[in-house]
Amino acid sequence: MYYDYVMGVISYLILIICVLIGVAFLTLLERKVLGYIQIRRGPNKVGICGLPQPFADAIKLFTKEQVFPTMSNYYPYYLAPVFSLFLSLLVWLSIPYLSVMLTFSLGLLFFLCCTSMGVYTVMIAGWSSNSSYSLLGGLRAVAQTISYEVSLALILLSFVFLAESYGLLSFGYYQEELWFLWITFPLALVWFASCLAETNRTPFDFAEGESELVSGFNIEYSAGGFALIFMAEYASILFMSTLFSILFLGHDIFSILFFCKVVFISFGFIWVRGTLPRFRYDKLMYLAWKCFLPLSLNYLLFLGGMKLLFISLLI
Repeated sequence: MYYDYVMGVISYLILIICVLIGVAFLTLLERKVLGYIQIRRGPNKVGICGLPQPFADAIKLFTKEQVFPTMSNYYPYYLAPVFSLFLSLLVWLSIPYLSVMLTFSLGLLFFLCCTSMGVYTVMIAGWSSNSSYSLLGGLRAVAQTISYEVSLALILLSFVFLAESYGLLSFGYYQEELWFLWITFPLALVWFASCLAETNRTPFDFAEGESELVSGFNIEYSAGGFALIFMAEYASILFMSTLFSILFLGHDIFSILFFCKVVFISFGFIWVRGTLPRFRYDKLMYLAWKCFLPLSLNYLLFLGGMKLLFISLLI
């Protein structure tokens, strides 16, 4: 029994280290891709081709002086970024590792619980700074996240009907012959757009709309606190890319092709940022409640009906 616990802890520590290294190089990939989109070079001064640049940035951010606003609620203000990064790393437990050390059968429910908890860290970070700008940014980010979680949950429920399981491991078995992408292509587009909104990325980055919100809920954070929020956002992007690959593109966690798919979807996040302007806030809410919600509901009813028809034919 102790052996199982020790191996579980060691495997999770290895997982955290790998995710953090992936986050570091995702930031480098973003800066390089955005540089070439804007016809300039990205980071190229530190080391060979700028490869150590993310680690140089991390050292700079964590060695700077941490500033605490006088009027802030100290403990919530200090702990909100820590819990934000903790939740974005905890959600990686739901990914189906074939060693079965960390995999469990309710992975999709665990993912929904962790993303719902992420709303509280944004809300506490915006409130505890005691700044009207951060509070306004936090409220808008929370409203946006909650709105798009509804369509995410309905899309996941559609796939639960198809795969008859909450565990992500079963999605690989059902996609050995045909990817779900080909039969649910509109859902894949809605899922990708909802992931952009869920992770506060362009064109839905109202949490960081500099022109109107002065950087949103994280306006009072600097140095290490800002770095933790930044790392949590990029860990969420990496996780959403992995989940997209599992749900729509089939998966074999030990194949190089799976990681190529994850990198390509992450590149899609960056490509959208370099291409599209920011949405207006009322249009963002209109898109969630009047476009994505009816589409995901219709697909849910359609796939549920098809499943019932298939079962009745078998009987």
